[in-house]
Amino acid sequence: MQQRKWVGVCLALALFSGAAYGKVFEVRDIDIQGLQRVSAGKVFASLPISVGDLVDEESLRQAARALFKTGNFEDIAFAEENGRLIIEIKERPAVESITIDGSKKIPEEQLLSSMQDNGLAEGRIFKRDVLDGIAQSLKGEYAKNGLYGSSVESRIENLPRNRVAVYLDITEGKPAAIKHINIVGNDVFDEDQLREDFELTTTNWLSWFRNDDKYSREKLTGDLERLESYYKNRGYLGFNVTSTQVSVSPNKESVYLTINIEEGSLYKVSEVALSGDLVLPEEQIRYFIVISEGQTYSQELAEWSAGQITQLLGNDGYTFADVQVVPELNREESTAKITFAINPKKRVYVRRINIRGNTKTADDVVRREMIQMEGAVASNARIEGSKLRLQRTAFVKRDSIEVDTPEVPGVDDQVDMNLSFEEQPSGSIGAQLGFSQTSGLQLGGNLQENNFLGTGKVVGFALNRNDFQKSLTISYTDPYFNVDGVSAGFSIFARESDFSRFNLSSFNTENQGINVNFSYPLSNTQRLSYGFGYEFQKLGNSTQAADVLKFIADNGFKNDIFTLNLGWVQSSLNNSIFATSGSRQSLGLEVAPPSASDLSYYRLTYSGQKYFPLNRLSKYLNGWSLRLRTELGYGDGLGDTDRLPFYKNFYGGGFNSIRGFERNSLGPRTVRAVIPANDIDPNDVDALNAEINRVFPGGFNANNTDPFGGNVSVEASAEVIFPLPFIKDQSQVQASLFVDAGNIFDTECRSETTTFTDPRTGTDILGNPVNRGTIILPGQSAFNCAKPSVDELRYSFGLGATWLSGFGPITFSISKPFNAGPLDEEESFQFSLGNQF
Repeated sequence: MQQRKWVGVCLALALFSGAAYGKVFEVRDIDIQGLQRVSAGKVFASLPISVGDLVDEESLRQAARALFKTGNFEDIAFAEENGRLIIEIKERPAVESITIDGSKKIPEEQLLSSMQDNGLAEGRIFKRDVLDGIAQSLKGEYAKNGLYGSSVESRIENLPRNRVAVYLDITEGKPAAIKHINIVGNDVFDEDQLREDFELTTTNWLSWFRNDDKYSREKLTGDLERLESYYKNRGYLGFNVTSTQVSVSPNKESVYLTINIEEGSLYKVSEVALSGDLVLPEEQIRYFIVISEGQTYSQELAEWSAGQITQLLGNDGYTFADVQVVPELNREESTAKITFAINPKKRVYVRRINIRGNTKTADDVVRREMIQMEGAVASNARIEGSKLRLQRTAFVKRDSIEVDTPEVPGVDDQVDMNLSFEEQPSGSIGAQLGFSQTSGLQLGGNLQENNFLGTGKVVGFALNRNDFQKSLTISYTDPYFNVDGVSAGFSIFARESDFSRFNLSSFNTENQGINVNFSYPLSNTQRLSYGFGYEFQKLGNSTQAADVLKFIADNGFKNDIFTLNLGWVQSSLNNSIFATSGSRQSLGLEVAPPSASDLSYYRLTYSGQKYFPLNRLSKYLNGWSLRLRTELGYGDGLGDTDRLPFYKNFYGGGFNSIRGFERNSLGPRTVRAVIPANDIDPNDVDALNAEINRVFPGGFNANNTDPFGGNVSVEASAEVIFPLPFIKDQSQVQASLFVDAGNIFDTECRSETTTFTDPRTGTDILGNPVNRGTIILPGQSAFNCAKPSVDELRYSFGLGATWLSGFGPITFSISKPFNAGPLDEEESFQFSLGNQF
């Protein structure tokens, strides 16, 4: 066989091996040898030589480059035999499997995805340089996160049929802790001051929790930016970080940081100027500039002013306005002229409002909350106002609203307003579940839908039958009764109640009535409400409560009551359920006019709450808020009604009141009626007191008294709301530490024992009416009745939490009263399911 003349091609350096091959020949045939996975067709498609071509050394060199460029081959050799071009190929191995061991900080899926993006994955051609690059890059990534002791070793196992198994063995090691941070060059400010806002710090007793002593390049960059802001906010415009050094101990477990700085000079403001196209009156723009001539320069105040001017222009339709702060330094005098360069660009209009996320709520229900209108000037204030109004509705999940205003393609003065949000359950299935020694098991239920069939209307239906009450209530509210935003609603109710089983005085009632209410918007945050109602009230005659019997004696069993209602509400809360900022106030007046009702009275109530976000106080208080709340109430009789009817009294204790005390248990209490023997003179006070002591030996206590309420209510609380750990979605839960204070008072507490004629009648065996005689009404000083006084306030503290479940809020609290009185009923653990708040 004729000797073949080979031209060997080395992958690393040379194309030819052995002696130079200088012969030129015509290719009569091409023979490719050594293929295993790559098809001959792919080789011919990449080969720049065809049968009939004349080839020389340069032609073969170019052919080798073309084949190597495919990345499929490790070695290529050429030979010629009687005009036949023989190409001997050694393919690169294919990756059979990739195994990663020891990766904890970086998920294995992330590493495999990164390898695949760089061309290294199962089934692909193995490239050693790619694997080495990934290993080095991974070591650098660990180092950036303070894991200097980490190591990344790669191994290759050759398998049959030219395949390989790839192994990455990772040892992450322990993160290096920062042992010392040294700032060099600071003369004006103490190092402790400069490091106060640093995210990185040296190891301290909270580092195990905060993890703030672990070095990270990103955290260091952020700290350097904060350091620069600290100086420039205090007038040091020439401040500069000249260098930073990060030193690692030999054992790779400790890090030492050195930051070299130049403080520069302190600069004063010499002039504040405006430039560019102002479009708005200069006086209006300057009103929002909070930095002035003669003041020490502050980058924070200058940038805040620029932001306010940008917002002002945005409110007037200049959505893409650009305001730059340009300081001109006079280094000799250490002064700076500040120029606010204003480029308003074009006024922008909203072409279309696109709404996404309302899978249940009708589109027009969402749109009616919009202050920003289609076709109108795009106003940042109206867009934010629309977002806030929508956030206050019951069907929008907290913090889920996103607004984007992209430019309309091909037009430079129009934007679309893309609004998206996530709906939350707007219905509430209410349940009452409780047990006490006096009332036993209590069960009840109600159903309310605040977004009925996606219309935004509120429909409620409550049917209760339990130990203390049978009731039926139907309610309806249309929040947009007309185009002016007037809301209208009504409620119809019928109920029979035995309040002796609900921790109240032993009386029972039958009520039927209807209420009609309207509400008119005064502004975006205020509403005025007004309405009227009718109620038929019938008091049961089986009561044993002395105060109730006295009321029946004075006013009778049955009463027709007509009421007028007036209310005012102001709300800037950022959410209707779990607010974290803003405020809410409400003032209400209920009047039963003397000329229209059998009973006449008035009740005045005030409710206020305000939230203060605490994240500005510390970087560790993100998501924390302080809530201050107060509830006040006062009522009295009108005309011939000498005092507020007892069933309109205020009650205190329990949720939404003073926690740590049983529901409705605070304030004045009443006792069972004392019916003396017939031979006791009603005017003999000593004999009456002796009769009271006979009926209640040892005096009054919580076992023989019942809550009766009062005509004055005073409540207040302070709560620190904080996010619960280990819960990603904080929009459905809320927890707080609280202090509650307040009590129920009465301005007309009786100090003396009195008597009155029993208003109840019975029959003898012949069916003739019989008067039951005289009843003793003891003075109230012995059982919690007090006029308003700071000394009589009750206090409690504790921990509470609420979860907004799919069938209503679930709330619990654990609390302890400070100063419970002898007749107060304490309750450390309280639980509520489905109550509205």
